[in-house]
Amino acid sequence: MITKQKDNTSLILIGLMLAILMSAMDNTIVTTAMGTIVSQLGDMEQFVWVTSAYMVAVMAGTPIFGKLSDMYGRKRFFIFGIITFLAGSVLCGIAESIMQLSIYRAIQGIGGGALMPIAFTIIYDIFPLEKRGKMTGLLGAVFGTSSIFGPLLGAFITDKLGWHWVFFINVPIGLICLALIIGFYRESLSRSKLPIDWGGAFTLVGSVVCLMFALELGGETYRWDSTVILGLFIGFAVLFVVFLFMELRAEEPIISFSMFKNRLYATSCALALLYGSVFIVATVFIPIYVQGVFGGSATNSGLILMPMMIGSVVGSMLGGFLATRLPYRTIMIISVICFVSGIFALSTVTNDTTRILLTIYSILTGFGVGYSFSVLSMAAVHHFDMRQRGAATSTNSFLRSLGMTLGITIFGIVQRNLVADEMKRAFGGMGAGESAQAFGDMREVLSPETRMQIPPPVLEKITGALSASIAHTFLWALIPAGLAVLVVLFMPNDRISPQGKQKREAQHSS
Repeated sequence: MITKQKDNTSLILIGLMLAILMSAMDNTIVTTAMGTIVSQLGDMEQFVWVTSAYMVAVMAGTPIFGKLSDMYGRKRFFIFGIITFLAGSVLCGIAESIMQLSIYRAIQGIGGGALMPIAFTIIYDIFPLEKRGKMTGLLGAVFGTSSIFGPLLGAFITDKLGWHWVFFINVPIGLICLALIIGFYRESLSRSKLPIDWGGAFTLVGSVVCLMFALELGGETYRWDSTVILGLFIGFAVLFVVFLFMELRAEEPIISFSMFKNRLYATSCALALLYGSVFIVATVFIPIYVQGVFGGSATNSGLILMPMMIGSVVGSMLGGFLATRLPYRTIMIISVICFVSGIFALSTVTNDTTRILLTIYSILTGFGVGYSFSVLSMAAVHHFDMRQRGAATSTNSFLRSLGMTLGITIFGIVQRNLVADEMKRAFGGMGAGESAQAFGDMREVLSPETRMQIPPPVLEKITGALSASIAHTFLWALIPAGLAVLVVLFMPNDRISPQGKQKREAQHSS
């Protein structure tokens, strides 16, 4: 059944877009402000918790809020998400220590975990089938733009207004969003209030927390074979097994594994995981490559992501448009060809790669991944009614976030090892192993001020090592990208059938 909203759908859509803008942007906007935040609040050793707390809360809350919205209604949990997110944002802006900021970021993340999945699910509730592709494409474009544009906006706000406004900027946006949703969104579906799967919720949260902190702290704060990291991984494994066991027995599980028996849903979720793990590599390492090889500030290097952002917007919009005309599988074949081609092209970058070529590679990569922002969420809910859409959408979003977390952690380790090897190779013949070790943090060494102090021959070796390490990292990223090709080939040829689907929804509403 489609929820009747009279003529207010445009205003509701604006509210949903603003919610996605806030939630997606806060995954990345803080990264470029962290240097300034740490310099003012101190506790360099604990700054990792600022980003981790938000990501953990979002990932843990996403499937839970998606399921609760199916059981008790979208509006109440969406409003709860907005209010909690705004409260967390205000608290973050007035934080006086890194520990306070980390706690407040967790509060903010709890709200963020409700915004993304419920926003997409509301789209499927209020728009008729023939318009969902276009609307989902629009929301997917906002998500992609926010994720890519976040670091650049964070740097700009920090430079011009101060780091506090990285959080305060959410307040006016959130208040407008809140007013639009409270004032114009109406639900007319009666919900069946079933028991909440608290056991599944707690074990899911616990397993995600253990995994996230193991990945965040391993290799830097603690050795990978340390008791702390091994304990976290063991905790993740135990809690996850318990979670699986409890979900199989729960009356209304947080994540229904029976849904994965549907091949379209299973492949859509697998693709969300794989696309997320590769896409995050491009958004992180392209600016580092530009800053290191071409020179310039971190803010200026972030501008190189604009072509990829534009490509992703076009891809998302086009994917939503084509969804009413072509099978999901056909659209994703186009997507994965462009995506893999872009990643492969990025694996060929060297010191001599021109900005024009890098721009073309970025556009191709963004265009390919853009399709996934709109098409995968539509495919995930294709075979489910309103009482399952929230769970389907939230699980898909959860797996994309998990893929991004795993991707940046795993490929971050790969790149650090590769650049260390390249530096040893570059300086080994000169007996400068210690010098190579000193240039371990490329983002620090290749800042404009430091760059001017490095002799040209040495700078050339450093930039060569950096570009080679990033190129080889993209080469490794072709593994999950290649797996995505195989998964796409296993997708069924399901497609939107407006007349048949609308007929079923009319019968359901009656």
